[in-house]
Order: sequence, then structure tokens, then C-alpha cells
Amino acid sequence: MGACCSCLSRGDQDSTYPPLLAENEREAITSLLQYLENRSDVDFFSNGPLRALSTLVYSDNVDLQRSAALAFAEITENYTEPVSRDVLEPILILLQSSDQEVQRAACAALGNMAVNDVNKVLIVEMGGLEPLIRQMMSSNIEVQCNAVGCITNLATQDRNKIKIATSGALIPLTKLAKSPDLRVQRNATGALLNMTHSLANRQELVNAGSVPVLVQLLSSQDADVQYYCTTALSNIAVDETNRKKLATTEPKLVSQLVQLMDSTSPRVQCQATLALRNLASDANYQLEIVRAGGLPNLVTLLQSTHQPLVLAAVACIRNISIHPLNEALIIDAGFLKPLVSLVDYPDSVEIQCHTVSTLRNLAASSERNRLALLEAGAVKKCKDLVLKAPISVQSEISACFAILALADDLKLKLLDLGLIDVLIPLTFSENGEVCGNAAAALANLCSRISDYSKIKSNLQGISSFITRFLESGNSTFEHIAVWTMLQLLESDDEMLSSSVKQLIQSGKFNLNDLTNDDFNSGDEISHLIQQILELIK
Repeated sequence: MGACCSCLSRGDQDSTYPPLLAENEREAITSLLQYLENRSDVDFFSNGPLRALSTLVYSDNVDLQRSAALAFAEITENYTEPVSRDVLEPILILLQSSDQEVQRAACAALGNMAVNDVNKVLIVEMGGLEPLIRQMMSSNIEVQCNAVGCITNLATQDRNKIKIATSGALIPLTKLAKSPDLRVQRNATGALLNMTHSLANRQELVNAGSVPVLVQLLSSQDADVQYYCTTALSNIAVDETNRKKLATTEPKLVSQLVQLMDSTSPRVQCQATLALRNLASDANYQLEIVRAGGLPNLVTLLQSTHQPLVLAAVACIRNISIHPLNEALIIDAGFLKPLVSLVDYPDSVEIQCHTVSTLRNLAASSERNRLALLEAGAVKKCKDLVLKAPISVQSEISACFAILALADDLKLKLLDLGLIDVLIPLTFSENGEVCGNAAAALANLCSRISDYSKIKSNLQGISSFITRFLESGNSTFEHIAVWTMLQLLESDDEMLSSSVKQLIQSGKFNLNDLTNDDFNSGDEISHLIQQILELIK
């Protein structure tokens, strides 16, 4: 153990120890030397070795304390097992030392033990935070580095986080995040990141003034520091209150994150994009990201071969696409082709959902955009996928179909694509959202079109959905069914309207005893039924 000081060196037994050592200290040194020579076979935390180490810890001789601290640091370097209070207590005692070499090694030993979750909790329960906070404020860089590293490890345990947040540790951690020593900076920003996984702790970070430092460090040249800071800010931006504060206090945040989307580090790119995604939960940020030049980077990331980057990018553009003013800009920036290619992205339902949701947003308010989606093959891709897709994807696609089917300029095109062939089976879905979306899309396709030939050829399937919805006991489904019947009756196609009349008069479409559990919905249904009865007189 070359790191230990001369108190543990071998040599002439009569000259090895200073004469002032107590007999129990001399015996402890002799025993410890023997243990170290056979270290591979020794459990240093069993009675004999631990007693020898503890004797040195409680000595008034600083050289012996240093030896004990160095021994603990080396012994624990690759130690990942849980330990008892008896093991941690002497290390915590060493943390009280005024000697910087003892402090450095003791912090290192405690940090090594803090890789184990049981030890993390026990260290905090035994009062380890207070001396660690003091050592973080040491003038010695090595002590700072090891103390902050230990706090970083402790902060990965959920049970510790609120205790760390309220212990007074956040202010020195924030200060050390600006340390000129890169190791200290990494440890401090890593610790701050570990504190951002709960709302209460994020608020403590904001109160401690950590946010401006995290933003400032986005311009660091170190990829690790950038990663810790972007991830911490991404987590902080989850909260609406924090987003509002960031909007007023950090005017350069968006432009810095946009730049980091072009980082050479994929994980920095990913976290910067996720931070923008979270910020884009607010309308003002949705616009600001576009103004800051974020779209070209997002288009590039959508085409990445690295799945986390693709997921981050599509989640971000999905939020940005919510704002109506961004729709045309997104399409003009070249997003449609990569988005269409992601509709059936393998092995990631989440990417598929975000992709279809983005397409739905883009189709919401502009005939030009809807036609662009159609021409890009987005609708056909969704149609080909939907019946074999998971429920969550079916929900997004059916909602997209319902939006598209509202557009008079698209209805015949959607019918020509064979959309009705997938909508009818979707109305049988056990998922209410999928079922309702598909039925709404069908109803919209039946309304105000110039050619009802596709509707007539599928009347049996449409009639089946109407019958089931009328009998569902669900007022929303009943409303869709009754409204669809009215659209068919009001069509200019006499054969179609006559067929629907016969279905009503024969009792196939039963308008009696419809649910009226919601006054507004029930009143609307009654109004629609009155219109139907007038038409079939």
C-alpha cells in the first residue's frame, strides 16, 4: 500500500515507531501491516482489522490518523458491499480532522462506500452531510473534489435528496460548479443534476441560485459539464413555474441549447433537445425555438441513426408544432419526409406516437398543410400501419384521421385512398378513444361530399358502427351515431338517404331510449333526432 505514510513502513522493529506511541497503537500498526501483506484474504471490516484501523483513527497522532484514512481509502476503492455503522463511524470521525490529508482520504473512502445504496442512506442517517459540507468549503482542491464526489453519490439515492436539498449543501455546490478545477466542476454539476429529479428539490435549487450557473456552464468546453447542466436544466424546465422564471431571467437559454443540438457529443445533443422539448410546453418557447434557428438542427436529428436522438427530436418538434404559427414553417423546413419515414419506426412506439401527433398538429389549421401531408404519403403510411399498430399508436393515428376528415377539400381524396377500409374495423376497438376517433372520422367523411359511391359501397360497415354506437349507452358515441345518420339523410344521393330511412323505419337504427346522462349532450342529441324525424316523414 504505497500511499500510506511511513508509520506503516516495514523496517527495523525497534526504530519503526516513534517512542511516544502507546502500546495499543504499536500493536495496531503491527497487526495492520500483517493484514495489508495478506490483503486478498482479509476482511478489513471484521473485528481484528477494523479494531486496528479504529485504534489509529482515535489516536492523537496525526500521522496515524493519516495512515488510517489512507488505508480506508485504498481498501474501499473497489468495495461495493453494504457496511455497518461500526465501519462508517471511524471514517466519519476522520472527517472531523483539521488535517487536509486526513480529510482528503476520508472523503475518498466515504465516496467509495457511497456507491452502495444501503451505505448511501446510512451515511446520511449517521450525520455524514454536515462534515462533507464543511469539507466542500475547504481551501484544498483535492478535499473539495472528494467531498463533492461523495455528495454526488449520496444524491443518487431518493431518500437522501430532500435531506441534501435542505442541508445547506446546494449553495456550496453551486459555488463549486464554477471551480477552476474541472474535476470539482464535474462533481458539483453532477450533484446538482442528481438533485433535479423531484419538484421540491428543483425548487430548492432555484432558490439557491443554481440556475444562472447551470446556464452559464452550457458554454463549457467539457462535454461532461455540458451534459450535467443540460440535463439539470431539462429537468428544471419540466415545471411550469420554472419555465416562466427562465423566460424572464435567462434570455440566452434557448439560443445556447439550440447550439448544443449541434454538439459533437450525442448525449449532449440529446439532453439539449430534451430541454428544448420541455421548454416548448409553453407557447412562447414554441415560437422562440423557431426564431432561434432550432428547426434545421431538429430536421438533422430526426434522421439520426441514434434512437435516443431521434426520440428527443421528434418529441421536441411535436411540442413546437402545437403553435399554429409554426405549422407552415415546419413543413417548409423539410420535416415531412423524415416524419413520414418515422411513422412506422421499428422498436419505438413512443417515436411513432410523437410522429403522428406532430402530423396531426401540422394538419390542424391549413388546407395547404393538409395537402402537403397527403402528397408526402403521410396518410397512406398511417393507413397501412394503423390496424397492426399498438393501441397508443392507433389512438394517435385515429385522432389524426378525425382531424383530416374535417377538411372538405380532403374528404374525397381520403375516400379514394381507402381510408374507410381501416376506419370501420377501428370502430370495433375495445379502446374507447380509438373507437370514438375512428367513428368521428367516418362521420366527417359522410358529410357534404359530392360523390357518395364509396360510402354506399361500405354502407353495411357504416350501419354496423351506427347500430353499435346507438346501443352503447355512451352519450358521446350516441351523438356520433345520430350525427352520422343525419349527414347520410341530408346527402344529395337519393339511394343512400332512402337506405338510411329504411334502416330507421325498420328499427335497425333504434332512436328510442338514448342516454341522457349529460344535459348538454342529451339536449344536442334530441335536437339531432328531431331533424332526422323531420327528414323521414
